[in-house]
Amino acid sequence: MSNAKLAKCMLFGLLMVLKKVQMSPHNCEHAVCTSADCTQSASRIIANMDPSVNPCDNFYQYACGGWLKKNIIPETSSRYSTFDILRDELEVVLKGVLERQDPSDSSALTKAKTFYKSCTNDSTIEKRGGTPLLNMLPDVFEWPIAVDNWEADYGEKWAPEDTMGRLNEKYKKQVLVNFYIGADDRDSNSHIIHFDQPLLGLSSRDYYVCTGPYEEACKAYEEFMFNVAWLIRTDRGLSANQTLIAQEVARVMQLEKELANATDTPDDRNNPVFLYNKMQLRVLNENFTLQIGSKEFNWTHFANNIMKSVNTTVTDDEQVIVYAPNYLLRLKPILAEYSPRDIQNYLVWRYVMNMVAGLSRAYKDTGKAFRKALYGTTSEAAGWRQCANYVNNNLEKAVGRLYVEEAFAGESKEMMNEMIAEIREVFVKNLDDLNWMDAETKKAAEEKARAIRERIGYSENIMDDAYLDKEYQDLSYNVEEYFENIQKNFEFQQKKTLKKLRQKVNKEEWISGAAVVNAFYSTPRNQIVFPAGILQPPFFGKGQAKSLNYGGIGMVIGHEITHGFDDNGRNFDKDGDLKDWWTVGSTEKFQELSKCMVYQYGNYTWDLANGQNLSGNNTLGENIADNGGIRQAYQAYQNYINKHGEELPLPGINHNHHQLFFLNFAQVWCGTHRPEHAINSIKTDVHSPGKFRVLGSLQNFPAFADAFNCRKDSYMVPEKTCQVW
Repeated sequence: MSNAKLAKCMLFGLLMVLKKVQMSPHNCEHAVCTSADCTQSASRIIANMDPSVNPCDNFYQYACGGWLKKNIIPETSSRYSTFDILRDELEVVLKGVLERQDPSDSSALTKAKTFYKSCTNDSTIEKRGGTPLLNMLPDVFEWPIAVDNWEADYGEKWAPEDTMGRLNEKYKKQVLVNFYIGADDRDSNSHIIHFDQPLLGLSSRDYYVCTGPYEEACKAYEEFMFNVAWLIRTDRGLSANQTLIAQEVARVMQLEKELANATDTPDDRNNPVFLYNKMQLRVLNENFTLQIGSKEFNWTHFANNIMKSVNTTVTDDEQVIVYAPNYLLRLKPILAEYSPRDIQNYLVWRYVMNMVAGLSRAYKDTGKAFRKALYGTTSEAAGWRQCANYVNNNLEKAVGRLYVEEAFAGESKEMMNEMIAEIREVFVKNLDDLNWMDAETKKAAEEKARAIRERIGYSENIMDDAYLDKEYQDLSYNVEEYFENIQKNFEFQQKKTLKKLRQKVNKEEWISGAAVVNAFYSTPRNQIVFPAGILQPPFFGKGQAKSLNYGGIGMVIGHEITHGFDDNGRNFDKDGDLKDWWTVGSTEKFQELSKCMVYQYGNYTWDLANGQNLSGNNTLGENIADNGGIRQAYQAYQNYINKHGEELPLPGINHNHHQLFFLNFAQVWCGTHRPEHAINSIKTDVHSPGKFRVLGSLQNFPAFADAFNCRKDSYMVPEKTCQVW
């Protein structure tokens, strides 16, 4: 070996020691990374690929073909993906920590474990049957379809704002009208009452045509309602005349169809400036009158029915925000056609349908066909999985504490901070290269980007017993009363939210728990959040190759930053306030570039959804974020290489790290859907399916074509491309 080669090998060896990776025992010029992390990463990437496909013809199939061949959607799932596998693994961790008895547990941790135990207490749940629900129904003025003589017992004293108010304040259920407390869009430091259109029983307004791909869902929805009503009447020892029940069910279904048609479409709701309508409650009472039978709806009375639970009174002078004035105007003639009995049937049904999951098997099974029609699932997830998820969703701080102590390596916070800083700088630097944006708007965009707050892993508060115990001091659970425990959660959470009306918005507050495989951007807080649950391979690993980290969590970081500048986020300034900080010219150019992506994604057809086209409008914000995120992450990785040099190759895989960046990005989105869920997600999911998140963003990115030497006439290099950020 020459002296020059020897010196090079010695230097290379020293670098390998410092980087804690191993060299090949052969010629140092052929060194590869053989650490456990590198070996595992290479094995995973190779197993997921389909090398028989040309990456320039269909990169998603090339990257994910192996994954798709070996992974079958479980009967309990509507879809299966890399995300879902990580979530399944997280649930296993949660099962372990929630079932572990520890005498040193604080009060909050004990409560989380008690709640979990009540959920998995199958024998008691079965023994109680539907009794907990039957005992609760009188509290919301009963379900007319499930009792005799409702008019005689409740008709005279019934008022819609009473039932709607009770469902909202005590059971956290918004029906007919969505009333909630949230940040004021134009003053994000203040909380304010919002009125909006409600969610529906079916997944979206489109389902209520009840023909074609939606016919089965409509039939199953009516069957679900019929089965629950019949079961309740039977359990109460009342006659169950199938014809009469069916007539009432049909009446409720007709009402909900009309309500669905009255709601604004997603396209009508994609501009936050148009959504924002601020007024006094008296104006709402004057301009949006509703009549149900002989009863006139009073908006102030309705608001006070909800707010009295936290000892707060509102007057006609209270400022509120109305997001759906057109829906409220269309609501008036609809309600005039239905009796108080019809309205009450609908109000209570929309609550009951969500509560059967907390009852015995006979009640749970009433919704089998409904779940199959919407999601394609033929069986439920294991009970412990459902319970671990439910406890995590309701006691996220306590469960987050248990998860962090069990499974999170805290040293990853420092690496994440560095990556966020690098990718933010790329975003800011790229502003200089945007020829469509003028200097004034660029300056404001830079200010907003630099003002973004980051949250990584978990809130330090959750590690403090005193903090957690105080957080949950108003909650108590009985291991024998799962249904009632659910009710306690609703009331606890709703009171916590309602109390915020007179409080300042805490912009330092985390918007997510720690045990979550996801990431978030908060518009009013101008905050990006990366919970502990997502900080693991393939997204991120302390010992994982940097190319994989940048292609995984790096892209996610760029994605969340870009959300501050997508079609929604761009309307809010650095402080999170709804404010037009753009010049007219820059706005017009942004909208023009956005239309390119609307057209591009709207022209993808999805075979799993019977060949339906994606909605380019509904998914625009996420597509803008994906395209910006992949560019920023790749540029940040290039900067890393320029500073630190090329990484050692991974073992057994004939790809350089530029290619591995794109492979790991794509494999994050490997997944498949059941046809029913694919149809559902086209109407309800603001994200494009994983396949098109990969294809769309890489078709628009020339660096991908360069990395794989794609010809200009290949599928992955279309003639027309789109770019916003």
